[in-house]
Amino acid sequence: MEAFINTTAVVALGEMGDKTQVLALLLAIRYQRILPIITGIFIATLLTMGLTALVGTTFSSFIPTAVLRWLLVAMFLGIAVWTLIPEEDDDDDDDEVPLKSSTSLIITAFTTFLVAELGDKSQIATLIMAAKYGDFVSVVSGATVGEMLAIMPAVLLGKTTAQWIPLAWVRVAAACVFAGMGIWIGFFGME
Repeated sequence: MEAFINTTAVVALGEMGDKTQVLALLLAIRYQRILPIITGIFIATLLTMGLTALVGTTFSSFIPTAVLRWLLVAMFLGIAVWTLIPEEDDDDDDDEVPLKSSTSLIITAFTTFLVAELGDKSQIATLIMAAKYGDFVSVVSGATVGEMLAIMPAVLLGKTTAQWIPLAWVRVAAACVFAGMGIWIGFFGME
């Protein structure tokens, strides 16, 4: 249960203000069809986080615990710094929005989210948590729930609340959490 809860929290925090959250917001604004967008994003998240957790759990079984500890410290601190770097803003053109079938919109959301998620902070965080806990199911479940907790509000609320969210503050808070986790593991180990 600890692996699930911690992975959920780490991934959800890592996604705050991230490009994939912005992508979800833009898809919702552009197509205004929530269910197909969330379905495509969910499938892409399950696939990417599942593959990432598989690599992480496999990776952890080959590395001695002492080496893994300091590798995790370095990775958490690296993610903390990475979190502070703002994502590039994408310009959204106001062309006429093409009408898409639900299946077509699911595929669009899946494909764009899959590409955007590759090498993303949440994927690295999932790798770290899988290496730390070695619990594939809990980490994949936690990563998927964490990702959806961060993405669903962006899809549901669209641009009505985007203007009031101080993304810079969210990035700083998430960076502090990642740095704190790295420092904690450095001082107290992985237990």
